[in-house]
Amino acid sequence: MAGYINDWDKELFEDDIPEGERFDEAEESDDRTMFEHFRFEIDKGQSPMRVDKYLSTHMDNTSRHRIQLAIKQEYVRVNDRTAKANCIVRPGDVVTFVMPYQRRGLEILPENIPLDIVYEDDALMVINKPAGMVVHPGHGHFSGTLVNALAFHLGISQGPDAEDERMGVLVHRIDKDTSGLLVVAKTDEAQLNLAKQFFVHSIDRIYIAIVWGNIKEDEGTITGNIGRDPSDRMRFKVFPDGEQGKHAVTHFRVLERFGYVTVVECRLETGRTHQIRVHFNYIGHPLFNDERYDGAEIKKGTIYAKYRQFIENCFKILPRQALHAKTLGFLHPDSGEHLLFDSPLPDDMRELIEKWRKYSSGMPTV
Repeated sequence: MAGYINDWDKELFEDDIPEGERFDEAEESDDRTMFEHFRFEIDKGQSPMRVDKYLSTHMDNTSRHRIQLAIKQEYVRVNDRTAKANCIVRPGDVVTFVMPYQRRGLEILPENIPLDIVYEDDALMVINKPAGMVVHPGHGHFSGTLVNALAFHLGISQGPDAEDERMGVLVHRIDKDTSGLLVVAKTDEAQLNLAKQFFVHSIDRIYIAIVWGNIKEDEGTITGNIGRDPSDRMRFKVFPDGEQGKHAVTHFRVLERFGYVTVVECRLETGRTHQIRVHFNYIGHPLFNDERYDGAEIKKGTIYAKYRQFIENCFKILPRQALHAKTLGFLHPDSGEHLLFDSPLPDDMRELIEKWRKYSSGMPTV
């Protein structure tokens, strides 16, 4: 089992966020960009050698087996070309170790925090994360995170002097205030295999959201490049001309209509940072009570005080963006079996939907 949690646990495919401006959390952001973690320029006096052997002798605390796993997943390059384990490197060659996420190094300490474990075997775990829990320690959140809880559950930790190259457990993450399913790898093989599945967009991911307004179509697709908002570094936005940002596609289907809000099912084809939140705000239907993306104010409805009070009560029921990662499916990294998990809506979203049902039907409510 992987013995450490470190920068390899970093959320896969996250955009480059400057230190001190990092978001609390981000949706899986698989932008198909590879980030260089290690770089070796072969010395003039080096005799020809297999690349796996060369790396195992030049990367401390990393076994040849782990390196071969990374090579199998096409994460090792020689002279910027994907390398096989038997590739021979010679003086002047450049060997790079690249991964589909950026490096990160933080001290991780175990904390006895209860986990809602949906599934667990020797290779992986599926966790149902509650809203409000940060996944990975970062700026402003150094304890009480999912990773701290995992470190305790798995009996592993990373001290301040741990080596960056040791593999870890996280495969992806979701927003702090989004509830729902996450998959966690427990072995090196599982981590690399699952990372590749996210990278090639073969993971099944379905979210449930409550958005402002009555969406006209019963189903549809939102397409628009997503990039950082130049006027607000804490937000992302859609660049419709396609000249900026990264390609993003969200498919949706209406589940229930309440006149002033709509319950939708969202299927991610890509997974940019805050993709669902950004895309629905872009089409004029921000997520209900999403403060960052214009949903924490009355966007649709009447001007009467009774309605305003009703909305305030709704915000108290759900003091976060109305988003839940409901379904997660992937191929088991060992058996190849397709696993599909489903998480019921949390109490706050169920209570909010029921309140809107009563309101839209004309039943008395406050």
